[in-house]
Amino acid sequence: MSGAPGPLQTGPLRAARPRSLRRRLLLWVSLATLLIYVLAAALTYRQARHEVQELMDGQMAKTARLLLAQAPGESAQLAGLAEGMLAVRGARSRRSELALEFVLARSDGGVLSRSAQAPDVAVDGALGFATIAHRGQPWRSLTLASGDDRYRVLVAQSIVERDREALEIATKTVLPLGVLLPLLIALIYYSVRRGLKPLDDLAGEVSTRTPENLTPLRPAAEMQETQPLVRAVNQLLDRLATTLDNERRFTADAAHELRTPLAALKIHAQVALATNEPAQCRQAVAKVIAGADRATRLVEQLLRLARLDPLLSLPDPQPLDLAELAAAVCDEASPAAAVRRQRLICEAADGPVAVRGDRDLLTAAIRNLVDNALRYSADGGEVRVRAAVAHGEPCLAVSDNGPGVPAEELPRLVERFYRGRDNTAEGSGLGLAIVRRIAELHRARLEVANAEGGGFTATLRWCGGDAERRAA
Repeated sequence: MSGAPGPLQTGPLRAARPRSLRRRLLLWVSLATLLIYVLAAALTYRQARHEVQELMDGQMAKTARLLLAQAPGESAQLAGLAEGMLAVRGARSRRSELALEFVLARSDGGVLSRSAQAPDVAVDGALGFATIAHRGQPWRSLTLASGDDRYRVLVAQSIVERDREALEIATKTVLPLGVLLPLLIALIYYSVRRGLKPLDDLAGEVSTRTPENLTPLRPAAEMQETQPLVRAVNQLLDRLATTLDNERRFTADAAHELRTPLAALKIHAQVALATNEPAQCRQAVAKVIAGADRATRLVEQLLRLARLDPLLSLPDPQPLDLAELAAAVCDEASPAAAVRRQRLICEAADGPVAVRGDRDLLTAAIRNLVDNALRYSADGGEVRVRAAVAHGEPCLAVSDNGPGVPAEELPRLVERFYRGRDNTAEGSGLGLAIVRRIAELHRARLEVANAEGGGFTATLRWCGGDAERRAA
C-alpha cells in the first residue's frame, strides 16, 4: 500500500549560481577585442584592396610606356609582339598573373600591334584611365600617347579579374589577424585570471575570519584597487569586534547585576517562610516586592538597550517639541518627587523647541534624566528641567542641587553599569547609558557636568543647523 504523499516542495531545488566577475570581465574584454578586430580587419581589407588596385594601375601604366617605346620606326616585328611576349622562356606563369590586353596604333588609327583578346575599341579617345565594355564585362583601360602624339597605346584588364585578385590579396593580409584572435583571447583569459588573483587571495583570507579571529586583513599583495575594499572590511571587522566585546561585557555585567537582586529576593523569601511573626513576614514580603521591582526595572532597561543597540538611525523621525515632552515627563514624575518633598520645577520655554525624532525614545531619555536627578538628590532637594534654544542649538538640561560627582568619575558616568565608588542610591547604572544611545540616534550629544555652586547637570544638545533641517 502506498503511503500518503509528502508535502509539496515549493522552494528552488538549488540556489541560483552567483555571477562570476571573472567571466563577466572576460566576456566584455573579449567582445571589445572582437569588435576592434572586426573594425581593424574591415579597415585593413579596404586599404589593402585600394593598394592592390593602385598597384595594378601602376603596372598597366608601366606596360603602356614600354609598348609606346617600341612604336618608333614601325618595325615589322611589332605585328608579332603579342606572340613574342607569350613565347618568352624562363618565366613561369603564375596563377595570380592577370591577363593584360593591348592595342598599339598610330594616331590616325592604323594598328601596329594587337594582343589576341584586346578590346575592339578605337585608340583615339581621351587619354587616361577609363572603364570600357568588352565581352559583356567591364574592363579597366588606360590610353597613353607618345610625346609627339604620333602613336597611341591602349592597355586593358578585366575588372572582374582585378577584383578577384584584389580580394585574394586583401584576404591574405587580414587572415593572420583571424588566426591570432584565439591566441589573443587566450592571453586575455590568462591575464584576467592573473589580474584577479589578489581578489581570490583576499577572499581566502576573509574566509579565515571567525568570531574568535577578527584580526585586520593584511593581504600579501597590496593592490591599489583592493585597498578600499580591504579598508572597508577591516573597519567592519573592527566594528564587529567592538560589538562582540560589548555584547560579552554587557552579558557579564547584566548577569552580575541580576545576580544581586535575585539573591536578595531569595533571602527575603526564605525569611518570610521561616518566620512566624506577621510583622516580620510582611516586612520580608515588602522587601521581596521591592527587589522584584528593582529586577523588573533592570530587565526593562536591558531590553531597551538591546533594542537600541542594533539601530543605525531612527526609522521614522517626526517633528517634536522638547518643551512639551519635558512638561509631560515632569507631570508624570511629580508624585514621586512629592513623596520625598523634592521640588520638581519645569521651566517654561520662550516658544517651541523643535527637533525631529522619536517621541517614545525622547520621552524615555528625559524620564531617565529626571528619575536620575530625583534619585541622587537629597530629600527636600530641587530638580530643574528646562528646554530651550541656546545659540541656535536645541537643548534640554536637567539639574539638581545634590552633592555632584567627583570630577574624575564624570567621563565614566555614561558607561553601562557604572554607578560610582561612593554611590549608595538604588539604581543599575544603565540610565545615562540609555540616554546617550538615544541621543546618538537623534544626532545629539549627552553632556554631564557638575553645576557651579554644587549639584549636577545633564544636557541633551542638538547641532543647531542639523536640528533645524530635521525639524523643518
